[in-house]
Amino acid sequence: MENLAEKITKRLEELRCHLQADGGDLEIVSIEGKLVHLKLRGACGMCPHATMTIKNGLERILRDEIDPEITIERVM
Repeated sequence: MENLAEKITKRLEELRCHLQADGGDLEIVSIEGKLVHLKLRGACGMCPHATMTIKNGLERILRDEIDPEITIERVM
């Protein structure tokens, strides 16, 4: 049985292809309970819409599919 961190990691790995298609990528810095520290790389790291990508995209998907209390914080 997967724990929460494994579920989060697995789903983020599945979502990476969408960022990579736009010349970006993500790096999971740490997962502490329901708090995920995430670094965006490449084109996504410099994009003015990066916060929207994290909050309205990645975080929303994790909350809908895994746990409604998951929070992603961007690490620079």
